[in-house]
Amino acid sequence: MATLRDIKRRIKSVQSTQQITKAMKMVAAAKLRRAQEGIINARPYAHEIFNMFSHLVTDDDLNNNIYLKSREVKNVAVVIVTADRGLCGAFNTNIIKEATRYINEDVNNENLKAHLVCVGNKGYEFFSKRDYNVVFKKTGFFSNLNYQAALEITGHLIAGYIDGTYDKVVIIYNEFKSIIQQKIVLEQFLPIPVQKNDAKEKHIDTNYIFEPDQKSIFEYLMPKHLKAQMWRMLLESNASELGAKMTAMDNATTNAKEMIRTLQLKYNKERQAAITKEILEIVSGANALKAG
Repeated sequence: MATLRDIKRRIKSVQSTQQITKAMKMVAAAKLRRAQEGIINARPYAHEIFNMFSHLVTDDDLNNNIYLKSREVKNVAVVIVTADRGLCGAFNTNIIKEATRYINEDVNNENLKAHLVCVGNKGYEFFSKRDYNVVFKKTGFFSNLNYQAALEITGHLIAGYIDGTYDKVVIIYNEFKSIIQQKIVLEQFLPIPVQKNDAKEKHIDTNYIFEPDQKSIFEYLMPKHLKAQMWRMLLESNASELGAKMTAMDNATTNAKEMIRTLQLKYNKERQAAITKEILEIVSGANALKAG
């Protein structure tokens, strides 16, 4: 049975943990506000640049442009976006489960070769220690997320796609919905998913004047579109991680409070039992003296 000293020591330990989780929740909340602002700014830009891109694409581009033309798929680059750290609930676990499912069921069942690009340390730690083909990693940057990270990842994927190392690129990440809700998204990055019907519908009843010319603008926008989409996905994942961390730390703080209450109750019972025992011993000793 635990002594009063042990219980008191455990109460202090849980109180210290509670202070840490409360502080981490506040830090995550402050960072989340900035991350949400980044998402609000990035989403419209990424959406509009894709619309412009869709307006400019032609049937000739869809059939001949290397970024758009579908080809026989033998090698798939799977970009897995996780966090660099834990303490964010099931955020990393859910992404890793979905990536594992996609590789084992969709890629391997079609006899394709998966090349893993791990963005975030948690995904890299998991897949590098197992029998997976990790070809590129980008870790340790979410605490100071900047556009340069998106450029490096996009540059690697474009280079691998152009030289034929990858025939298809998909990205698995968490899309930010709210503080308590994140949605796992599996999105094709290359070839750029523009359908012929969609492209034709974009040109109905439109009369644009292009300067210098349509093809030059299209080729100029294409890399910008890819970089903008990658930047948006990193911002989505970062905001989702902070939301998940804030929720996890809030739950941990609440659980610590309940544990302290339970331990305090146990401490009071043990203390009362000890006092009662001491009183009984004193009374028994006094009675024994009288009897003697």
